[in-house]
Parts: sequence; C-alpha cells; structure tokens
Amino acid sequence: MARSMTAYGRAVGSTETKNITVEIKSVNSRYFDPQIKISRSFSYLEEKVKNFIQSYISRGKVDVWVGVEVTENQSTEIRIDKAYAETYINALRALRDEFDLHDDISVMRVAQNKDIFIVTASEEDEEAAWNEILPFLQQAIDVFMKAREAEGEKLIADILKKKEHIAELSEKVASHSAEATSGYRDKLEARIRAFLEDHTISIDESRILTECAIYADKIAVDEELVRLSSHFTAFDDILKSSEPIGKRLDFLIQEMNRETNTIGSKCSDSKIAHIVVEMKNELEKIREQIQNIE
Repeated sequence: MARSMTAYGRAVGSTETKNITVEIKSVNSRYFDPQIKISRSFSYLEEKVKNFIQSYISRGKVDVWVGVEVTENQSTEIRIDKAYAETYINALRALRDEFDLHDDISVMRVAQNKDIFIVTASEEDEEAAWNEILPFLQQAIDVFMKAREAEGEKLIADILKKKEHIAELSEKVASHSAEATSGYRDKLEARIRAFLEDHTISIDESRILTECAIYADKIAVDEELVRLSSHFTAFDDILKSSEPIGKRLDFLIQEMNRETNTIGSKCSDSKIAHIVVEMKNELEKIREQIQNIE
C-alpha cells in the first residue's frame, strides 16, 4: 500500500486524572527519524512512545508531541530541578536588566514554568500513566495513518497516469525506431555502394549487407524497450505490495531512466530524440513524487 510520508494526526481528551493531547506530524525522509516530545513529568514514557510509533511508520521525519496535564493529585514525589531553576531564574533577571523591566519575579511567577519540577512516579504509576496515554496515542496514529493513506492514493493515481504516458511514448519510440533503423540501413548501404563505385573498388555484396546489418543492430533499441516494458510490469506489481514501497519504486525509476538514456544515446532520429526528452521529463516528475512515498 502506498502511503505518503506527509501527514498529521491529533487526539485530545481527558481521563479521571489527566488532560491529554497527542499530535503527530511527519515529512519525507530517507529513514525513520522520530522526534518525541512529552511533558517533562512523563519523560520516562518517551521510549514507549517511540516504539509505538515505529510499529506503524518505517520512513519519514516524525514529530510527536504528548502533552499531559495532571488534574488530580497522585501518589508521586515532586522535586525541584535546581540546576534548571537557577538557569531559568538567572535568565529572567537578565531579561529584566537588559530591558529595564518591572521586577515581578516571584515564587508563583517562577512556578508557572512546570519544567522546574521533577515528578517521580512509582513503577505501578508509570504503567498506569502509559495505559491512560495509550488510547489517545492510538487515536492520533489512526488519524495520522488515514491521512497518509489518502495522500498516498492521490500520489499513486497521478504517478500511474505519468507511467501510462511513458508507456505510450515508448510505443511511439518502437514504431519510429523500426522505420528509422530500416531507413538508415538503406541510406548507409547506398552511401557505401556509391563510395566504392567512385573509387572503382569491387563490391562484395555479402560484406556490404553484413556491415550494414551490424551497424543497424547497434542503433536498434529493441532490447531497451523490452526491459522498459518489464519495468512497467514490475512497477504495477510493487504497487500491490502491503509493505512500504517508496525505496523499491525509487530504484525502479532509476532503472527506467537508465534504459531511456540508452535509447536516447543510440538513436539519431530527431522524432525519437524529442520523445525521449518527454519520457525523461515524466520520469523526473515521478521520481520527485516517489520521494514522498513511504
């Protein structure tokens, strides 16, 4: 299934003891690159959040925010992060002095920054906190994955149109190539005969025909077109896979581009040259879109 690497999902709700907000957003990346941010008091759950996200996502730069506001007192130990508190208060004082602000630095004012507090929960409370957060994480990831799949479907629909266009262009190349090869062979034979006659050189009919056939074979693109056709079939097969397909499609497009370049280098016919340019343009558009597919 094709999934876009660009998506967003959000879930908000409350439990008996907490208000919870989960946001997940991602952009394209060659690898799985998670950035997990969670309320400081529950930072011990960061690894669990990462593992949960990774069970759904294999590629993409993913930003996850889990906001947890405790609404009911629990059996937890609250300590002050002295180093952080000192740095924070010094920053406030520097701000006051730099801009000549009214000094309203007080305990209550400083306490509004909840990051100065370290909340330590028992092991049982950690598991309970995870079980409270998990349903909202699941809701957010469900919304997120649906958005990825919907965007992925749009990308694939457009890519398939471009691929079909390339297939049509390759058929035109095949048609023009047969005519160009035959015509070039006839012209080459006529030139060789004229040259030999002008220089009163005896004509070896079999040798002339052989040399013309060899050269005509060198400029023929039948093999490249056959391989290109097989790549079209492989492209369709990859789209049927339930696994992430972005990297496989990217590799296949490189192979298709290689065959197209070879066709362009072998053919001197202007019509084929113009077709090849159009094929390469469509392949580049597909390659750019594939960068957004997981």
